[in-house]
Amino acid sequence: MHPWGKLDSVSGSSHHLIHHSADVAATFCALLGIPVFRRRAENASKTELKDEQISCLGAIAFLHDIGKLAPSFQIKALPPPYTREPRDHLRCGWKWLQQGDAGALDGQAQHIVRWDGIEIWFRVLFAHHGRPVTPPEESWAQDAFAPLEGYDWKAEEARIGQALVSWFPEIREYEPPPPSPAFAHLSCGLLALADWVGSDRNAFPFVDTFDPDYWKIACERAERRLHDIGLDTSRRHLNGPASWALLSDHPKPRPAQEVVAQTPLSENLVILEAETGAGKTEAALWRFAQLYESGAVDSLYFAVPTRAAARQLQSRINKILQGMFAAPIPEAVLAIPGQAVSGEAHGIRLPGFEVKWDDNSGSEERAKRWAAEHATRFLAAQIAVGTVDQAMMAGLQVKHAHLRGAALSRSLLVIDEVHASDAWMTEIQRAVLRDHLALGGHALLMSATLGAVARSAWRETPLPPLSEAEQTPYPAVWTKGDCFPVLTGDGLQKDVSISAQMGWSGEDAAAKAVSAARRGARVLVIRNTVDRARETLAACVNEAPDLMFQLNDTPTLHHSRFAAEDRARLDARVEAVLGKDSPAEALIVIGTQTLEQSLDIDADILITDLCPMDVLLQRIGRLHRHNRSRPDGFEQASAVILCPEGDLGRLTAEPENGLGTYGQNTTLSGVYLDVPGLAATLHEIETSPLWRIPQMNRRLVERATHPERLDEIAAQNGWEDYRRRVTGKIIAETMGAQNVILDRREEIPCAFPNEEAIRTRLGESGIIVTFPEGTTGPFGTPISTLALPAHWSLDLTGDEAPEIITTSPLTFRVGTKGFAYDPSGLTRLEEN
Repeated sequence: MHPWGKLDSVSGSSHHLIHHSADVAATFCALLGIPVFRRRAENASKTELKDEQISCLGAIAFLHDIGKLAPSFQIKALPPPYTREPRDHLRCGWKWLQQGDAGALDGQAQHIVRWDGIEIWFRVLFAHHGRPVTPPEESWAQDAFAPLEGYDWKAEEARIGQALVSWFPEIREYEPPPPSPAFAHLSCGLLALADWVGSDRNAFPFVDTFDPDYWKIACERAERRLHDIGLDTSRRHLNGPASWALLSDHPKPRPAQEVVAQTPLSENLVILEAETGAGKTEAALWRFAQLYESGAVDSLYFAVPTRAAARQLQSRINKILQGMFAAPIPEAVLAIPGQAVSGEAHGIRLPGFEVKWDDNSGSEERAKRWAAEHATRFLAAQIAVGTVDQAMMAGLQVKHAHLRGAALSRSLLVIDEVHASDAWMTEIQRAVLRDHLALGGHALLMSATLGAVARSAWRETPLPPLSEAEQTPYPAVWTKGDCFPVLTGDGLQKDVSISAQMGWSGEDAAAKAVSAARRGARVLVIRNTVDRARETLAACVNEAPDLMFQLNDTPTLHHSRFAAEDRARLDARVEAVLGKDSPAEALIVIGTQTLEQSLDIDADILITDLCPMDVLLQRIGRLHRHNRSRPDGFEQASAVILCPEGDLGRLTAEPENGLGTYGQNTTLSGVYLDVPGLAATLHEIETSPLWRIPQMNRRLVERATHPERLDEIAAQNGWEDYRRRVTGKIIAETMGAQNVILDRREEIPCAFPNEEAIRTRLGESGIIVTFPEGTTGPFGTPISTLALPAHWSLDLTGDEAPEIITTSPLTFRVGTKGFAYDPSGLTRLEEN
C-alpha cells in the first residue's frame, strides 16, 4: 500500500501522494514565476526574490499535505468498516509535526527546521484549504500514526524526504525570506490557489506508482495549466497600443476619460469623481489597458454595488473586450455566486465541481472558463465583473479569504459607486484596499457623488472645512497626493429644473406622471419603497393604462422583488424603451432604487421621492443622458421631488416611505436614516430651483453631507441627540467591521471566528426559493428562483420546497407563509 494524495472513490484509482505534492509545489513555483505575482511577493517580503528562495518556498509547498501520510487518513481508501476512526489530514499534519522527530523525512527535515519562522510556515501550510487550522490537543487522535497492516508510513515519509532534497536541492544552502505578516498571508493565498489548480485531474492525470522523475512532468503540466486557465497571461495581448481607439469608435475621449488616461501609472490609487454619464466605465477600461500594456497588472476586477448592475456591466464589458484583445480574447466572467457565466456562455453545474456550458465548448474553451465555474475562483479570472462583496470577502476572516486576496493582487481593482456603501462595508473595503496597495496592486475608485468625508477617508488625509470642501474642483481625478481637475465646457453642462412637492402618495406621483406623459414625455418615476411603487402603478394604470411600461404586453414595475429571469427581461426592456436609441414615445416607467445604477436610460422628466443628496444626483443622472429631440415643454431636464407633508422632524421618531427611523429603538434601523442630511437636501431643492450639473455637484453634495452643515441643521431643529445616535451607529458599524477584518499587517491567526456570523453587508439575508421545473411567471415565461426579502424569511431555512397553490396568478406557500407573484412583483399574502 502506497500513500495516495488524490483518490477516485468510484473507480478506486489514485494519484500518489508525492506526485500530488509535486503538482501543487510546481504550480506554486510557476505562480511565483509570473512577473506580476513575483513583484507582489517581493513587495510583501521586502526583498528581491532569488530563484533559489523560490525553490525553498516550493519545498515548503511540497509538504502541504504531509498529514496525508497518517495511517488514519490513508485508511479512507480501504472499504469500511474501518479499524479506527478516519482523520482529516490537516490536523494530522500538526500531529506529524508535534512528534518532533529530528530524523524525519529521511533526515532531510534538518535543512528546513533551521529556517527563520518555520512554525509560521507550517501554519501557512495547514491553512491551504481556506482557513487556519488550530493545532489539536495532545490527546486528539493518538492513534493517527499507529501502525496499519500493509502500510509503512515511515518508509513513505523517507521517500518524501528523498524526493524533497532531490527536487529542491537548494534547501541545503538557502532558505526562503522570513514569513513577515504580509508575505505569510500572500503565500497562504498563493498556496491555496496552487492547491485548487494542482488538484484538477483534467490537468494533472493520476499516476499511482511513484516516479522519481515526476517533478519535471509536474512543472510542465503546471505551466501549461496556468496558461490555459488564464492565470499566466503572457500569451494574451492587446489588439494594439493602449490608446482611446482601442476602446471606442468615438473620435475622442470625454474630458474625465482623458484625465484618467494622463494620470501617471506609478499612482497605485486613483479616484475618479464625475457625473453620471461621463464615461467612467470606459475610463476604467482605458486605465486597465494602460496598466496591462506596461505589465503592472494582469487582470481586472470591476466591482459594483448590486447583482443587477453586475449583469448589465458584464455583458457590456464583454463586448468591448472583442476589440481590446487579440486572439485569444478573454471572456468577462460574471462574479455572482450560484451563476456560471463567461462571455456569452452560461454553465449548468454538475456533480463533482463539473460545469456543462451551453455552447458545447471543447476542453480548451472550458479551461479558459475555469475561474467562472466556482465562486471561490471568481477573482482568479483575467476579467471579472461582480458585486463588491466578492472583493470584500478577501478582507474578512472567512474561508478562502487568502486565496481571494492573492488572486486579486494581480488585478486593477475598480470599485464603482464607491459612495453607495455604508460604514460597515466601507471599513472592510478600506482594509482590502490597504492590503492590495501594500502589495503594489492598483485600484480605481469611482463615484458621481463622493463627499469630502469619504474622499478624505480613502486618501487618508484630514477632512477639510466646509468652506474649503465646497471649492474643491469637480469633476476631478485624485491620487494619494494630487488632484487633477477635469475641465468641462458649457456644452457638457446639464441644466435641471428642480422643485419640491408636498405629498407623496401613489396618487400624488401618478398625477404628475400621467400629466407629463400626456404631453409626450418619457417619464421616469423612482420611489423609495416597493409599496409606494405599487401604489403608483395602480393609480397610473387606472388613469392611463396605454402609457404604462409593459413587459409582454403587461403593465409592470422595475424593482428587486422579481424572479431572476424576469429581472433580466425587465432590465432589457427598460433599456429598450428608455435607452439611447429607443423610440421617442410617451411612456411612464415606475420602479425603485434598481433604476438608479448601471442601466443606460434617458428620461425627459424625473418624479422621485426625497432622498439623500448623493442618491438624488444618481437619479437625476437618468435625465437627458443623450442628445435627442425632446417633446415641447421638456427641452430642459426637470425633476419633481415628492416630500412628506409637515415637518421632517417626525421622521426621527417614526419612519415613512423609506425615510427616518424608529426613534424609540435602542438601535437605529431604516433605509435613509440621516434626517439632518435629508433636511439639507430639501433646503437645496427649495432654495436653488435650477441645478447646473456637473458644475454644482460639489456644492450640492458638501452642503448635504459635510459634518459642519449637518451639525448646524441638527442644532437649528433640536435634533442634536438624534444626530449623535446616527453618528454613533456609524462608529459602531466601523468598529464592528474591524473585529472581523483579516488584517494582513498581523500574523496569520491560529483560527477564524464563527464564519456564519460574518457578512459583507449588515442585516439578515433572505432565502432563495427554487420553483419546480416548468413554473411560469406572470409574464408567461419560465422562472426558476426568486429571493425573499429578509423580513419575510424569518423562521425559514431555505430548504423548504415551495408548494404551488395557484398558477394564474402564481401563488405559493413556503413553510407556513403564503406569497403571490404577479406583474407588480412578489407580495406577501395574509396568513389566512
